[in-house]
Amino acid sequence: MSNLFRDRSPYSWSFRVGRGRRVLDLPLIGWLTVIWILLWGTPSWANLVNGVLVAVCLCLAFPLPAVDLGLRLHPLGVLRLAVYLLYDMFSSSVEVTRQIFAKGPYHAAVVAVPLRVRSDLMLTATAVAVSNVPGGSVIELRRATATLFLHVLDAANPGEIEGAQRQVWRVEELVARAFGTAEDIADAARPVPEGDPSS
Repeated sequence: MSNLFRDRSPYSWSFRVGRGRRVLDLPLIGWLTVIWILLWGTPSWANLVNGVLVAVCLCLAFPLPAVDLGLRLHPLGVLRLAVYLLYDMFSSSVEVTRQIFAKGPYHAAVVAVPLRVRSDLMLTATAVAVSNVPGGSVIELRRATATLFLHVLDAANPGEIEGAQRQVWRVEELVARAFGTAEDIADAARPVPEGDPSS
């Protein structure tokens, strides 16, 4: 039986060493290699090879436990998420600019949006993606209930509140299809939760 085996994470390999084991985490090796090249200040093939060797030696000498963060990279999903966020940033910036120059007070509201995907990584990534779009800012994210609280600038009618919720759910689905596991993607495809849209 081979001493080399895959861990739960698709980006980690483990070696049996006597009664213990050593983990080679590919993202960690890549990050350590980047730091090595930055420390030398000159990108070259020699620095790249040396950086990989040093990173592997560090991972073997100072082992960390294998951790599956639940991150999966889906290139087409990442592209869809990037295109959607760029378009949303542009259209939201135009709308916020229009509101600034328009007359009259705006009725802001805090909208509670129950999310469908409950993994920590997906909750965090969804909150970060929503925060990057002008016109709405995340006030709170309750992990226990998977509820995101969003401050909406213009919420004068229920249609605006429902629109803000639909936008968050769309971002949640795109984030899951870009970085989520099969379970996360299935959760994001479920019907949206029903409840009181505002608090």
